[in-house]
Amino acid sequence: MQMTMRWFGPKEDKIPLQYFGQVPGVEGVVGALYDVPVGEVWPTDKIEALVGEARQAGLSMEVIESVNIHDDIKIGLPSRDRYIANYQQTIRNLAASGVKVICYNFMPVFDWMKTDMNYLLPDGSLTMAFEKKDIDKSLEEVVNEVMNNSNGFALPGWEPERLAKVQDLFAQYKDVDDEKLRENLAWFLKAVIPVCEEVGVKMAIHPDDPPYSIFGLPRVVKNRDDLDWICNAVDSEANGITLCTGSIAEDPANDVYSILAEFSRRKRIHFAHVRNIKIIQDKDFYESAHPTQYGSLDMLKVIKSLHDNGFDGYIRPDHGRFIWGETGRPGYGLYDRALGVTYLLGLWEAVSRQ
Repeated sequence: MQMTMRWFGPKEDKIPLQYFGQVPGVEGVVGALYDVPVGEVWPTDKIEALVGEARQAGLSMEVIESVNIHDDIKIGLPSRDRYIANYQQTIRNLAASGVKVICYNFMPVFDWMKTDMNYLLPDGSLTMAFEKKDIDKSLEEVVNEVMNNSNGFALPGWEPERLAKVQDLFAQYKDVDDEKLRENLAWFLKAVIPVCEEVGVKMAIHPDDPPYSIFGLPRVVKNRDDLDWICNAVDSEANGITLCTGSIAEDPANDVYSILAEFSRRKRIHFAHVRNIKIIQDKDFYESAHPTQYGSLDMLKVIKSLHDNGFDGYIRPDHGRFIWGETGRPGYGLYDRALGVTYLLGLWEAVSRQ
């Protein structure tokens, strides 16, 4: 198991790279390129510069999150083959720089959804939250609220130029239901997984966030059966999962622990986002501090489900609150994520010693 933290690069992240190396137990950072248009090939020189910067700080960068998938692939337009070819070349370029895992998602329009980027907790800390009443508005209202509360940072999956025409984007998906989106995902996987096998890279799909339909959009990565279907669509260890405990737990019907155990045994969890959430009511929630007592997940059971079933991939603490007066990109302050790292590593050590 390798503990990592997400880093948005020298231009997009206010946290100096060397700070991550000062968090005990952190061996690597998870990076990405944000100046390459979605669908285009990631240039080798830019990849090498990004990975090289991490290595100079004494950190690995073996996970990329994420190489976003062009909407034409998800919709199934004739132009998808060009974008898939570009994706195949990007995989080859990443492998040449030592990247082992690519985290990606297959969600239409939005890569994730929260309704409050600065949700105030009783202790004065700030976190992200989702309350269904706050998406019962027009699309433009929801998009503007998220963008206007990003504290001035670009949000991956919420590219302003793309979402400026959100109604047009929705119109392109009007004939894409769950079945069609699943077909398009299978088409994509059948094209890229052989390339992954060739160069030693593993794809790791992230669960839908939230794992149920909003705005009538299709969802195909929302529960155990969906993950099973994906793994069987191309039966290869290179076709795997980024198991995000927070996202899967957003639907209380999902048994997070059994999902973690099953897919760890099957060697399909290549990357784990391990965080806690607190269910407010029904499916409304906020992102809590990592320890069990603050959320709705038993984090010891989460770690045991991974450890006892042979998980040997990458972990990151995923999101954190803003504490001690810190500001920045919502979910990605340094302090609370560092506390999360320490807590998770403590649980892992305790389980390992039993």
